[in-house]
Amino acid sequence: MRPGGRIAAAIEILEQILSRHQPVSLELQSWGKAHRFAGSGDRNAIGHMVYDALRHKASSAYIMASEAPRALVLGAMRERGVSAADISAMCNGTDHAPEALTADELQRLDAADLAGAPPYVAGDYPEWLHPSFERAFGDRAAEEGRALARRAPADIRVNTLKATREKVLKALSDFGAVETKFSPVGVRVPAPVGDARTPNLEAEAAFQAGWCEIQDEGSQIVAALTGAGPRMQVLDLCAGAGGKTLALGAAMQNTGQIYAYDDDKHRLKPIFDRIRRAGLRNVQILKAGDEKALDALAGKFDCVLVDAPCTGAGTWRRRPDAKWRLRPHALGERLKDQQAVLARAVKMVRPGGRLVYVTCSILPEENGDQIVACLAANTNFRAVPFADVWRAALPGEPPVSADNSDDHLVLTPARHDTDGFFIAILERTA
Repeated sequence: MRPGGRIAAAIEILEQILSRHQPVSLELQSWGKAHRFAGSGDRNAIGHMVYDALRHKASSAYIMASEAPRALVLGAMRERGVSAADISAMCNGTDHAPEALTADELQRLDAADLAGAPPYVAGDYPEWLHPSFERAFGDRAAEEGRALARRAPADIRVNTLKATREKVLKALSDFGAVETKFSPVGVRVPAPVGDARTPNLEAEAAFQAGWCEIQDEGSQIVAALTGAGPRMQVLDLCAGAGGKTLALGAAMQNTGQIYAYDDDKHRLKPIFDRIRRAGLRNVQILKAGDEKALDALAGKFDCVLVDAPCTGAGTWRRRPDAKWRLRPHALGERLKDQQAVLARAVKMVRPGGRLVYVTCSILPEENGDQIVACLAANTNFRAVPFADVWRAALPGEPPVSADNSDDHLVLTPARHDTDGFFIAILERTA
């Protein structure tokens, strides 16, 4: 396909996404099946354009003075660094290309002016969430939002039961793999630039052999800050597909016991194959939704990890459509879920043990507010400063939390180059 044809396809797909409120991946897949002539390079380039249009939806609409799919795709191309002249040359109305740019479109693309734009526009996040962003980040709200709108790298956790970081780095050297900044078991493959292909790392021999798992560096930091180690008794209360369970099991060196629980059997389903591939033998998978089996283990755990259900606002680099689909009522439902899971988690910790509360969100309502409420309701728990735990678990000095807290750690793309995460460590008094 010619460049203009790719732009037209991206506009067509984006129109379906915005009108039908379908996930991006489904619309891209549907378009590909209906247009068999498009090669893998075409589909990759079109997918990048669609995702970039969603990443920068607010700022593109502001620049172009329109929320139409055409305006969003053109604005995102300018954001990517394509000049107004080059965009105009590709949009010429021939060979299935979009209609030629109007004088107004050309002027707006040439200026690409965000001067005077409100923070939620410059930061490309929903207007109704601005009070939460401002509360968390103050005058850095737009900066944090912009970082959440960038393309994300692919981070990999080395499975130390089967490989070393040097071994994985060598295996993935063709992809430009480098060491992660904070995690001692992390490897990073840079984000694709322009129309460059996104590598299918799960097809690589290193992944298939169980040497490594796809896991953001922030999630690797979470696993390290649990303090899980040999011969401990650990509960992963919201295990889902098992990413953190695998990291904990490796840190425990296949000793002790880690129990993996989730109330949804569909979320839990992938964990079985992943455990086998990783070579883990210290994981007990509880039947999904079996609260009686869980209650029988109350008060027995050295560490309880609560990877709480949340809005996923920290993962917008990877799922940019999710930020525009999020609604206040959905946030309200997640807050109720978090309160319920925390109420169960406190019962599972033994005296002297720890509860580690985590979300992949940067919204204070889901994070610090929940910890304040939990500590108020459970006076036999205290907050443990994250820096003390970091120094015991990870190399180097701890970073500054994105919200400047000493008690908990907020990781963000802008400050730490990870996905957005919240981590609070609570200890049950004897």
